Amino acid sequence: MDNPIIEVENLKVIYNQGKQNEVRSLDGINVKIYPKEYVIIFGPSGCGKSTLLYSMSGLQAPTKGNIIIENKKLSQMTKKEKVTLHQTEIGMVFQAFYLIPSLTILDNICLPRVFLGDSVAERKEAGIKLLHRFEIVEQSDKFPSQLSGGQKQRVSIARSLVNNPQIIFADEPVGNLDSISSENVMKIFKELNERDKKTIVLVTHNPEHLHYADRVIYIKDGKLIKEEVNKEKRPGEALEKAPDVNYDDLSNELKLLMRTFKNLSLQQVGSLLVPFKSDQLMSHILSELTQEQIQTAGAYLKEYLFHNIDLETFQKDLDIDYTKGGASWNKQRVKSFTQRIQKIINIAELITQGKDQEALRILLEYLSQLFKLKLTEENKRLFNSFVGMRIKNKIDRLELEKKLDTPKILGGIGLYKSTAEKISREIEIIMLMKYTN
Repeated sequence: MDNPIIEVENLKVIYNQGKQNEVRSLDGINVKIYPKEYVIIFGPSGCGKSTLLYSMSGLQAPTKGNIIIENKKLSQMTKKEKVTLHQTEIGMVFQAFYLIPSLTILDNICLPRVFLGDSVAERKEAGIKLLHRFEIVEQSDKFPSQLSGGQKQRVSIARSLVNNPQIIFADEPVGNLDSISSENVMKIFKELNERDKKTIVLVTHNPEHLHYADRVIYIKDGKLIKEEVNKEKRPGEALEKAPDVNYDDLSNELKLLMRTFKNLSLQQVGSLLVPFKSDQLMSHILSELTQEQIQTAGAYLKEYLFHNIDLETFQKDLDIDYTKGGASWNKQRVKSFTQRIQKIINIAELITQGKDQEALRILLEYLSQLFKLKLTEENKRLFNSFVGMRIKNKIDRLELEKKLDTPKILGGIGLYKSTAEKISREIEIIMLMKYTN
């Protein structure tokens, strides 16, 4: 049977003990948390739940009782052992983020590795991987003041993971966030538990978040009043436990695949391998780019559309090596991609400015080149008429597609159905771009 990764024995935390203003923040708490569990400590403000979290992490000294982490009592650890524990075994996430305002986002994330003596290159490589994972790599050179609350918390989570700890403590991590950002951050903790097999201990006063946990510990007035189990992970009580996978037991074929697909983990070798293969196969068939390259490029495209970076910076970021925060595209691909983006944006701007005829002329040239169209003068006239109707919102995409696909004898242009579909999609993107400026 697995031992608890964290054990709390008869914990008491008393402030101003023996004085008239004595406060019993925690009174006789007993808790066991097992490896790979996601436990939420829930209760109203001032009930002692954060004090319990800080006691577990070693940031709050108990008045009485013991905290045992990985079979070691905190009270019996040397100062050096406690430092090592916090550097390598525990990650902390706070409501207030606690990012250093004078450091860039990348440097904030890499900071815990400075104290391990890693080289600058090693630190940055680890930080960039996490920035890619949480889809904020485009923010790497910015400072905390330039980020939203949700982005700051993702940076805080990335910082807590940079030394790859087994335990993540989170104190009201979404307390300062809006509902959408809160949901995104809570999903990150769920993924860290389910995919990365991290032990998560999270404090919250929001009942809407309780469904994320395997187990909920209710605290009131410094006492543990009850527990609720959503998903049993404690040994001996779980209905089924997935077998552990040992790297040495894998075939050479799988080992080679794991070298190629860097985000293929041991956990995915089992039942999770099928969806992973599906994603990779779809990515391969639909594009020569990897999923990571597409995600990174998408992040930088958002920055460009928000006018946070110019075209030159956008092109440079796409071409930079993935390990340095870029998308690892080649210059030829970057050039063709950005030219297409620019053409779409320019046409959208002309439509927005009411210059429909000029927009139609450039659009016809653009689509003719892109899809190798060879239209007669009559078809060009019809094309401008049909697309003009779409630009003025007199018809929708399906109606436009039908007019492009309809045979000439019936008043259409007579394009192949697949070509008509591609053209109508391209025009819809242009129409969408009208609303991005």
